[in-house]
Amino acid sequence: MKYILKKTLMMLITLIVVSMLVFLAFNIIPGDPAARRLGTEATPQQLAALRKEMGLTDPLFVRYIRWATGFIHGDLGQSYSYGSVSKLLIDKIPITISMALMAFLIMVVVSIPLGIFTARHQGSVVDHVLLVVDQVVMAIPPFFSGILLTLIFGLTFRLFVPGSFVSWKTDMRGFISYLIFPAIAVALPKIAMSVKLLRGSVIEEMRKDYTRTAYSRGNTVRGVLYLHVLKNALIPVITFMGMALADMVSGSIVIEQVFSIPGLGRMLLVSINNRDYPVVQAIIMGVAILVMIVNWMVDIIYRIIDPRIESL
Repeated sequence: MKYILKKTLMMLITLIVVSMLVFLAFNIIPGDPAARRLGTEATPQQLAALRKEMGLTDPLFVRYIRWATGFIHGDLGQSYSYGSVSKLLIDKIPITISMALMAFLIMVVVSIPLGIFTARHQGSVVDHVLLVVDQVVMAIPPFFSGILLTLIFGLTFRLFVPGSFVSWKTDMRGFISYLIFPAIAVALPKIAMSVKLLRGSVIEEMRKDYTRTAYSRGNTVRGVLYLHVLKNALIPVITFMGMALADMVSGSIVIEQVFSIPGLGRMLLVSINNRDYPVVQAIIMGVAILVMIVNWMVDIIYRIIDPRIESL
């Protein structure tokens, strides 16, 4: 319990620092939201009135406290173009999170068995072939994988219609079906990295003294692998998978553009272009919170797997 409280306190302190940096960054970069909203034909009087209405004339510290207090109470502020930021993001969050979770599930289901398989068949022809494929997949960026998947499965085999996104509110089955291929595009490079990392970790653990002791007690290769080696070999892989989950959310911007998905990524790009800072700040803070929660969960899982780990 003391360990959990310590990690929680560290997460809260980090969140406060991140919130300050995010707010400061979007209030010192060039650009006038009021001028962007009114256009080039606005008079100085109109600009001054709108800046005051938007709260841009208040001191920076006052604006931060007002924004942070509202954020804590679930009020993300008002978009300069769309109204309530909270209502705006309610429809976007499930889309991006669903795609990230699907990609994460695909990564776990594929990479762990494949990593174990390549480790058990180290040096074989199959192992060499898989390593070459692994390197190729790792080198392909998700946006290019997305284009290939769209060309092959969308335009050639017509398993889905590119650009015809289906909302989760109207058709859940169609929503999930459409997100499968974007999720695969996001998951592919992470699968390649996970396989390589798990393969190396398993091989390293298989060479240690405790595995020879386990063999001497009459355990089979499968028994040693799954009862002794895998638990230790998964520790670095869990770290990577935790970071991969957070990266799948933050890295969805390009994939959402490729597959025309109206999620947080597209909204973030539009808001940056429009200097709609309340929306941008809310999205970035949401991603930052997700990253910290994932890291917190990884630390807890570490302690469950190996109670000897005191600090990470």
